[in-house]
Amino acid sequence: MSKNKFATFGGGCFWCTEAIFSRLSGVVLILPGYSGGEKENPTYNDVCTGATGHAEVIHIEYNPAEVNYSELLEVFFKTHDPTTINRQGLDQGSQYRSIILYHDSEQKKVAEEIIKELSEAGIWDNPIVTEVVPFEKFYKAEDYHKNYFENNKKQPYCEMTIIPKIEKFKQLFGDRLKKQ
Repeated sequence: MSKNKFATFGGGCFWCTEAIFSRLSGVVLILPGYSGGEKENPTYNDVCTGATGHAEVIHIEYNPAEVNYSELLEVFFKTHDPTTINRQGLDQGSQYRSIILYHDSEQKKVAEEIIKELSEAGIWDNPIVTEVVPFEKFYKAEDYHKNYFENNKKQPYCEMTIIPKIEKFKQLFGDRLKKQ
């Protein structure tokens, strides 16, 4: 039996990224939170100011026997826009930046290789601006952020922003969906 591993990504609003990755086979646990900044123990209100340096991220525990780090990155890059600085859709601010917080040198190497391959493939009109930085600290978001989409499906943001992202994920990765 293989030991679970961890990955930490920020691809805009953590409500969106959590809703997507929670459907991926091999993902054991997801915690929304904050990372990549300076302020100790930030709150959602602190992070929303853009002054803490933190991004909204998801901290993923995954089973590498079911999904590997490269596959996680594939989902990450295909379900957000890695070419916009401090923005995803209507969400604007440094807390919504595209960021990979690597946990070891292998994750760093894989992330940099994939970014190079994607850049050379010319998939996007603009260059990839995703930050690749070492994971240092993760601060769990307030409890009401956990499973936000599942608990608030009728909220307008969920209907207009998250549901289309989930549908795109299902189209692209239907064969990798968790069994219900």
